[in-house]
Amino acid sequence: MNSPSLALLTAVLLCATAGPAMSTSTTDDIPSHTTAQAATVPAQERPRNVILLIGDGMDEQQITIARNYLKGASGELVMDGMPLRSAVQILTVEDSTEGRAVYVADSANTATSLATGAVTSRGRIATTAGSDERLTTIVELASAAGLRSGLVTTASVTDATAAAFAAHINFRLCENPQSMVNVSYGDIPLGDCTQHLKANGGKGSISEQLAESTLHVLLGGGEKHFAPNIEGGAISVAELARRNGFTLVEDEAALLAAKPDARLLGLFAPSTLPVRLQGENAREAEAPDPSLLNHVHPYLGDVTLPQPMRCEPNPAFATVPSLKTMTDAALRHLSLDNSRGFFLMVESASIDKQAHERKPCGSIGELEQLDEALASALAFARTAPDTLILVTADHSQAAQLIPYHSLFAAYPIPTYTPGKLARIITPEGSHMSVNYATTNFMMEEHTGAAVPLFSNAQGQGRVPPYLRQPELFAIMRDYLRL
Repeated sequence: MNSPSLALLTAVLLCATAGPAMSTSTTDDIPSHTTAQAATVPAQERPRNVILLIGDGMDEQQITIARNYLKGASGELVMDGMPLRSAVQILTVEDSTEGRAVYVADSANTATSLATGAVTSRGRIATTAGSDERLTTIVELASAAGLRSGLVTTASVTDATAAAFAAHINFRLCENPQSMVNVSYGDIPLGDCTQHLKANGGKGSISEQLAESTLHVLLGGGEKHFAPNIEGGAISVAELARRNGFTLVEDEAALLAAKPDARLLGLFAPSTLPVRLQGENAREAEAPDPSLLNHVHPYLGDVTLPQPMRCEPNPAFATVPSLKTMTDAALRHLSLDNSRGFFLMVESASIDKQAHERKPCGSIGELEQLDEALASALAFARTAPDTLILVTADHSQAAQLIPYHSLFAAYPIPTYTPGKLARIITPEGSHMSVNYATTNFMMEEHTGAAVPLFSNAQGQGRVPPYLRQPELFAIMRDYLRL
């Protein structure tokens, strides 16, 4: 890869936290297509839709931690009730023409695999490793076939996952016209997108490409990336989007009041949206504190573990629309008077971002948000049965569910994690220990395990029990008959 790994970590620095309770979606939330109409039209002529829900960093550890907290050890999430469940192997290569395997991915290359069916290197947005060629995305295929497309995220809409479906650039941090040349963090050089400047024959920054895209709906954060002027021009990127036919909305009231036939660009925060839940008094995972004697010898002394905490609502969450609200709005606008069908990607981004910051309560709340959005998608599919729903993750993350009382506690020696630990008091009155131990840096790193894939009944005969991540693209493309 052209830029150092620190670049990939700085992409998740801007996160927040928060929280109300989960609501239940019904078919009344979504205008019907209608079901009666679908029954009278031959199957081969009915519009088909794909709704892809991505929990960024949502591996089995994250799902189990969230399920335990939200529903109890014997409870079920909405995704647990889906009829098909598979395992997805993540594929990544070096940023070179040799393309040797890399076993831990980032959100840019994994979203590229989902969006294009290609394997590329970390940090790349719908471009090939080594040769920097543009890769055709499912959004572009859908648009060419007359289908509508939408992207909804709790991150900035210019962040890696959403960007990979509608933009092409060699480095994920080139999010606006002011961050195209010599991108750096402090004095540390991270990357460069000079070859993608419009002056050099490129398509410009990610925000400019999104503003000029054929997307019908684009909702999330990222106001700050649409505020700068376009490259070589006197208007902002936001104004470029307006001139390209987007209706700009900046809060939930404007989103709900938008004209039904409007193309929507909703930017509800400067960057990542505030999250639903946070640790008590904004706490995160903390390092155990061994006594002086334990530093002398690991069998001596004792250790003080972090105090247990509860998760609490994040007040900032009330300032932005929930992922469910954005998903409902996207489904209304994509389905209205649509005889061709649509593709919609919905991302809960801060499952991952909060894990990077060792904040398990934040990840729990964001997985709940994804589960609520899934309930909306399933309600919509009951009115439009030719809708394939897929729920997956882009990659796995650092959080581990470990014993609250160590199996080795009976031994007369201090036993504790070498990482950082959050001990959470759950609503069912028990305790849950969440551990982070991938790095001693200021944030955690991704891990390389396979991730789950859930599908509704439309996936039967199409989704195998085990697949490689790029194969998901072909499943979606073929379902939409592109």
